[in-house]
Amino acid sequence: MSTENADPAPPSDPSLATDASALRMATFRLARRLRLQRAVDTMSDGQFAVLAALSAHGAHTLGELADRERVSAPSMNRTVNCLEKSGYLTRTPDEADRRKVNIALTDEGRAVVAETVRRRDSWLEQALADLTPAQRELLHDAAELMREVASR
Repeated sequence: MSTENADPAPPSDPSLATDASALRMATFRLARRLRLQRAVDTMSDGQFAVLAALSAHGAHTLGELADRERVSAPSMNRTVNCLEKSGYLTRTPDEADRRKVNIALTDEGRAVVAETVRRRDSWLEQALADLTPAQRELLHDAAELMREVASR
């Protein structure tokens, strides 16, 4: 059994539960607001996640993509088919092993990722501009802590 999905022991300090709940809710609300900022309104979060993974990590096989996104191969195949039909990615036979098919971004797929990232960063920059320097520093420190917590 994966420790990632295992139920953690209840906290001994009730304030930890309150803090955890507040952080979870704020994180999800911010993530939801950022997800609204996208280049293609009809693209699902799962579809964009596949494009972003290919952008960040290069070509993958269908199985590798399914593992990376923690979905079944048939589910990933449906997502890839849709993205391929829309012109955002291509499938090409592997040069070393013709039984494998590599999935990679097209120029249009790269443009969707770049524009979505630009829009998300722009939205967040505008939100941060309304904060004081001390508040921005606090968020900077919180981002470091969130990365640390997420890596556990």
